[in-house]
Amino acid sequence: MIPFIPVSLVGLLFVSLASSETADPALEDLINKNADFAARLYRAVSSRTDDNVFLSPFTLSTALSALLGATSGPTQNQLLQGLSLTGLEPQTLPDLFQNLGSVILQRGGATNLRQGLAIFPSQSFQVSSSYLQLLQTKFGGNAQSLAFAAPQEAADIINRWAEEQTGDQVQGLVANLDPQTQLLLATTAYYQTRFSPFFNSTLTQDERFYVDKYHVVMVPMMFRADKYFLAYDRLVKAGVLKLPMADGTAMLVVLPDEDVDITTVEEEVTGEKIRAWIRQLKKTKLEVQFPRFLLERSYTLRDVLQTLDITQVFQDDADISNMSGSKGPKLTQVYQKSVLSVDESSNDITPGDGVNMFSALPPRLTINRPFIFIIYQEASRSVMFMGRVINPTKK
Repeated sequence: MIPFIPVSLVGLLFVSLASSETADPALEDLINKNADFAARLYRAVSSRTDDNVFLSPFTLSTALSALLGATSGPTQNQLLQGLSLTGLEPQTLPDLFQNLGSVILQRGGATNLRQGLAIFPSQSFQVSSSYLQLLQTKFGGNAQSLAFAAPQEAADIINRWAEEQTGDQVQGLVANLDPQTQLLLATTAYYQTRFSPFFNSTLTQDERFYVDKYHVVMVPMMFRADKYFLAYDRLVKAGVLKLPMADGTAMLVVLPDEDVDITTVEEEVTGEKIRAWIRQLKKTKLEVQFPRFLLERSYTLRDVLQTLDITQVFQDDADISNMSGSKGPKLTQVYQKSVLSVDESSNDITPGDGVNMFSALPPRLTINRPFIFIIYQEASRSVMFMGRVINPTKK
C-alpha cells in the first residue's frame, strides 16, 4: 500500500534523560546542539543532490570539535557558531564529548558501529604531544603528519586508516589529493542494523518501490507484524515510524504522504523537529514492510561547511596555533565516507516469527517510496546518523 495510514494509537513513549549519566544540563545541551548541527548538515547536503544520502553528523561534529580545541580567536568563535555550540565553553567540550561517549557505551548504544576520526597535517607541521593526547583521550581520534607532496602515498595511508577503523567495510575514502594540502580532516563510519524485533528473512519478498512518478524498481521488502511506535506530523504531512534496534539505538523513518515531495519535508527538519517526533510517538499494532538496502556515501565537505558559515578555518589567516604551540596550517578539506547496511539481521530465525499475531488484521504501513531516516541513541537521544533513501537499489 502506498499511502501512510494514520491509525488508532495507544500508549505513549516516554524517553527520559533523568539517569545519572545524562542528568548534566551541559551534556543535555550538547546533545541538543549536536542534533541541531546534524539537521543543518543534512539539509545542506541533501539540497545538493537528488540521490540517496547518508551522513554521520555525530562523527563529524566530534571531529570538528576536536579541531576547535586547536583554534583560538575569531576562528574558534566562528567554528563554535557553525557547529551550533554557542553557549558552551570551548574548554569544557573535550570532557563533554568524552562523557557523551561514555553515556552511549554504558547504555548499550551502537555496538554495531565502527567509526574513526583523524587529523592529517602536512609533514612540515608536527602535532604536539599534549594535543595528540587530548585528541585521543577525549575525542577518540588520532593524528598523523603526511607528505602530501606525494599525494598517492598519502591517500593510501588515509585509506588504510579508514579500513582499519571500520573492519575493511569502508574503502577508498580519499582520492586525487591536492599536493598543496596543509591540513585534512577525515571521518569514517560503518553501521550494521540489528533490528529488535527483527524482520524474519523468510517473509522478505520483492515488491515495488516508487522512486518517482515515472520510475519503479523492485526491492526486497522485509515484513513484520508487531507493536510499533508511530506518529503523524500534520504540519509537514509525513508519518514517523520508530524501528528499535538491539544495541540501544533506534531508526526514525519519516515517510512523506503520497502527494508530498520529500524535499518539502526536508526543509522542515531541525533538531527540535526530531525531538518533537520522538515525543509524539505512540504504540500501535501494525504490519510493517520496509526495504532492505545498503548505502555507501562519500563527501568532501568543505563547500558544504562553508554554507553553514564555517569559513575562517579554511582561510590563510586561520588561527590553528594550539595544535603545536606555533602558527598552524589552514584546514584544506574535510572528508567523510560512511556505510550503512540495513537487512533482517537475525541469527536466530524461527518460521512464523513476525507473521500476524493479532486476532484482527492491523493496518499495514509499506515504506515503498522515498523516505528520510534518523538513527539515534535512545537513552540520550543523540543523533548519530541521518540520511534518505530515494532508490534502495542504489548505494
